[in-house]
Amino acid sequence: MAIWLDHRSKVIVQGMTGSEGRKHTQRMVMFGTRVVAGVTPGKGGSSVTFEEDPIPVFNTVREARHATGATVSVIFVPAPSTKSAVMDAIEAGVELIVCITEGVPVRDTAEFYAAAAAKGVRLIGPNCPGLISPGRSNVGIIPPNIARAGHIGLVSKSGTLTYQMMYELGDLGFSTCVGIGGDPVIGTTHIDCLQAFQDDPETDVIVMIGEIGGDAEERAAAYISEHVTKPVVGYIAGFSAPEGKTMGHAGAIVSGSAGTAQAKKRALEANGVRVGHTPSETADMVREAMRALRR
Repeated sequence: MAIWLDHRSKVIVQGMTGSEGRKHTQRMVMFGTRVVAGVTPGKGGSSVTFEEDPIPVFNTVREARHATGATVSVIFVPAPSTKSAVMDAIEAGVELIVCITEGVPVRDTAEFYAAAAAKGVRLIGPNCPGLISPGRSNVGIIPPNIARAGHIGLVSKSGTLTYQMMYELGDLGFSTCVGIGGDPVIGTTHIDCLQAFQDDPETDVIVMIGEIGGDAEERAAAYISEHVTKPVVGYIAGFSAPEGKTMGHAGAIVSGSAGTAQAKKRALEANGVRVGHTPSETADMVREAMRALRR
């Protein structure tokens, strides 16, 4: 089991013929992801070879999906073209869209988020590293060599901290790791992942990484209290962030007492979530939770 992605998932890469799309498609293919098509308007009928196997390129996602039966699309296109690329995937009936692109205007994201929600499409991102189910499939830019399959579910706003936590707990392994991105508007939230991990029989412990700004972590804390029975360990990036200064992601800004790391930590701990002060301390807490389950 894994959430939203497994070895049977057929993947389309929008922007596969570009430099970033080509580079990360190569990494996904080497990991074993079933990449079945690329989409670049104007380059339909061509192909790109990876590991000696040519992958066909289509002009639209609809054409690619009709030819291959793919249900997942990952997007590596420039920010000005992202809205049209996501809308192309939504209208083609893709079930899972992973949008890697950063710098997407919030207005564009709000429009394609609403369109995806109306069609029941799972959207991850934008400005995210994607998701990986070790040993099964990898869609996005997460390095596949830093973790093996296991029973930890990871959801993170930060791409870099996703990688660090995977490295810290690589010996234990993960069911699925999801980088949801930290923009003000994102498709999939902490709560969506918490619900999926709660329902996944192969996930025993959940790690939730948040950061300063907004109230997503506070809302997740309330959800955990009411709906999650599995152990949850948290980490909040930005304990030393100065007030009023944007840090990293567009949504990572503290205004007054709202959105501070300390406030998020208090909310999580009040709802039974242990919160580490560093990624390494957080990893130690996860190990303790795993040991407690095995007693």
